[in-house]
Amino acid sequence: MPIYEYKCNHCGENFEALVMGGSTPECPSCDSQDLSRLMSACGFISKSSGPSGETQVKSSAGSSACGSCSSTNCSSCGVG
Repeated sequence: MPIYEYKCNHCGENFEALVMGGSTPECPSCDSQDLSRLMSACGFISKSSGPSGETQVKSSAGSSACGSCSSTNCSSCGVG
């Protein structure tokens, strides 16, 4: 059951929804099903031990150029 990001074409609300099967979610603000699915930033975090035993953390998200997501190029807010 994937979690998708949506933007409501009726009221402009951005939200995430857990989608089961072929169901269509509703906007939590206005209950509209007139939605656009947004591209999500896919990321992971890798932890490992460094040469002297310290924990090293690496993230695939990089530094964010936008305060609302972890992507460095975001079509939903125009950053990039």
